[in-house]
Amino acid sequence: MALAVYSLGRPKSTAVRNEAPNRRTNMSRPSNPVIVIPARLAATRLPDKPLADIHGEAMIVHVWRRAVEAEIGPVLVAAAEEIVADAVRAAGGIAVLTDPELPSGSDRVYRAVEAFDPDGRHDAVVNLQGDLPTIDPAAVRASLTPLGDEAVDIGTLVAEITRDEERENPNVVKAVAGLATGQAVGRALYFTRATAPWGNGPLYHHIGLYAYRRPALARFVSLPPGILEKREKLEQLRALEAGMRIDVALVDTIPLGVDTPADLDRARALLAPR
Repeated sequence: MALAVYSLGRPKSTAVRNEAPNRRTNMSRPSNPVIVIPARLAATRLPDKPLADIHGEAMIVHVWRRAVEAEIGPVLVAAAEEIVADAVRAAGGIAVLTDPELPSGSDRVYRAVEAFDPDGRHDAVVNLQGDLPTIDPAAVRASLTPLGDEAVDIGTLVAEITRDEERENPNVVKAVAGLATGQAVGRALYFTRATAPWGNGPLYHHIGLYAYRRPALARFVSLPPGILEKREKLEQLRALEAGMRIDVALVDTIPLGVDTPADLDRARALLAPR
């Protein structure tokens, strides 16, 4: 099924902005990435979320299809339950069963990729959340752009906040990054639920999709939770507290994250056959 709409009232292209040339080298950009989608049934606001029906297919299958459309490498679902793995396999996808007691999606991703690729052939791992059925495949590709700089451990995405209600909403995570006008990629200095930074200028909505260098993922899951991570309830702060470098790529669209029945209705509307 071809999708006509991925965005929520924003421009349809989610390619990294390129108003100004990026002077970073691409020599170290990963050459063989893999996409891993963590999924488990435990969810308080929307029980059995990965299996939620969207036009005859489970939501996790829609996310898997968007990842396949990104065309950057193999796609596997790191499933905590056999029923989720079965849904993915029935659609023709690859699923790896992981321990349902793992503490986070990042741990699930790491365990799945180690089982899938124990020899380390894949040099980067894109962690794509399993509740983003409207994700633009171009956004998945864009997450790898920051890894063109060999100093960067983790790449992720931001979009400029354009709606006033998002500026004060603690559920909208803000990335503090000094992006100059026309700059497509920049270093993340902090992530917060507060309205930051202070003063005139854009605020950036963080999109929770991560591209890890393979060694960076291994290091990240070995670290204990950080002080700021526990305070803000933001896992990516663990990496910053440990001195790892995260860079952001600026894109134009924000995918719909499905957390509630109302979100699911919106996803069904956006993904309705044309």
